[in-house]
Amino acid sequence: MAHPPLLHLVSEADYRAHFESLYCCVPVHTFDGIAVRFRKTDFDHCCFESSRRDGVKDRFSSKRAERLDWIKVALEDPNSERYQGWDKARKRYNAKRRVTLVMGNYVVVIAMQGKKKAQFVTAYVADTPARSGRKSTVDKIKMSPRWTWKNR
Repeated sequence: MAHPPLLHLVSEADYRAHFESLYCCVPVHTFDGIAVRFRKTDFDHCCFESSRRDGVKDRFSSKRAERLDWIKVALEDPNSERYQGWDKARKRYNAKRRVTLVMGNYVVVIAMQGKKKAQFVTAYVADTPARSGRKSTVDKIKMSPRWTWKNR
């Protein structure tokens, strides 16, 4: 599935308004029938990043914001790769987290909240490369168990 072109809006406020109008009014339905809901505050999580890589999302990311339209495309793509999410606190995979990988390195994460309902968690470009014996972000995702209806 081809990805949409990058968005080039004037300001952070314009990206926020675009996100809210596209995602916060009605759920997005995945190709397999899951209704994914978005909150207005989800914009902050998916369009900001940490300037110090310390987990504090303090800097608006045009790289993330330009790909807002890719979220819907990723969720609707039946050819996407889907993996279980990693629970960092418990140090194990979580089948209620669905990590969708499309276009090589674009990631969309949703949290299942029932049989056919989910909440959007985040979306980002997984661009951390492999280095010093550490795997790239994409390699780590691909090491995860595949997400299926059975294991959620």
